[in-house]
Amino acid sequence: MYGKVSFEEAYEIPRLADQSRDQAALYIAPKDLDRYMRQIKSITGERLEVSDAHGIGYTIVSLTVPGIQGICDPAQAEKHATEVNDYIANEIKDHRDRLGAFAALSMHDPKQAAEELRRCVKVGFHGALLNDVQHAGPDGETYLFYDQPAYDEFWKVVVELDVPVYIHPAAPMGQYYQQQYAQRKYLVGPPLSFANGVSLHLLGMITNGVFDRFPKLKIIVGHLGEHIPFDFWRINHWLEDVEKPLAAKAGDVMCKKTIYDYFKNNIYLTTSGHFCTQTLKYVAEYVGPERLLFSVDYPYETIENGCGWWDGDAENIKRALGGEEAYKNVGRENAKKLFGLGKYHDCDA
Repeated sequence: MYGKVSFEEAYEIPRLADQSRDQAALYIAPKDLDRYMRQIKSITGERLEVSDAHGIGYTIVSLTVPGIQGICDPAQAEKHATEVNDYIANEIKDHRDRLGAFAALSMHDPKQAAEELRRCVKVGFHGALLNDVQHAGPDGETYLFYDQPAYDEFWKVVVELDVPVYIHPAAPMGQYYQQQYAQRKYLVGPPLSFANGVSLHLLGMITNGVFDRFPKLKIIVGHLGEHIPFDFWRINHWLEDVEKPLAAKAGDVMCKKTIYDYFKNNIYLTTSGHFCTQTLKYVAEYVGPERLLFSVDYPYETIENGCGWWDGDAENIKRALGGEEAYKNVGRENAKKLFGLGKYHDCDA
């Protein structure tokens, strides 16, 4: 399939490439580390060459983990976010038919985050990608979740700008890592910790009423839902039959709708790093193909693997999604609509 849109695709600015190597060592096989280091720094070179070879027409790039969310000092975080956003805007400016970007934001101050997002959207960015919680405090052990009322002024601007926000995983740090993962370090990242982190954050946004206060808010999560779809029935049963009555008795405010409603109206899921047709079929049956979008997770995953699955297993994927039209929608049309994309390379192929 030509003209695919892919948008969980990471980069790092050149001066911090060595830091990226340290992070990548958690997730990248030793034999792949040199490839990763080469590709994480390539914005318009190898990235576009490999995309061309495998039918990706448009890529939205974002700052790799831990990104701004790993910077505990608010002033440093804001400064680095501005630096990164200016850097990537300059890198893609001559390739806007091929490349777009998500803003990197410091989430220490919701008002400042909203202002930086507004600045980035004004120059053509497609929204923002946040690497899970914002680390704060002198030791980084304070975790700022965006499901709290203090962040309403940020979400208000997101809705006003009509752009999505991608909640992306990040590795556990500090005392949390020591207590939970130090003795089980090979579960850090895609095997478990990524899904645990984002699922907690997203379910917090649901149960704490963020989507009720902002019913037009659009949130994206990757990896076919960070394990949540496989617990839909159980989560729904307990929220509706147990937790909501408990909340009412305690006088607490809880979400007004069911988890199914939020996933069908506010949340989008990507195929990034989860190239399995059977899993895709299961998720599509719950949320509908209109909530699903193709992505790769480059360069942590390879474009060859992601597109090899999508194109190589196309007939089975079409059956899983409900036909040719749904296949095309997940591959590119849903992204065109979500991001308001105009003409881009191979968009009508």
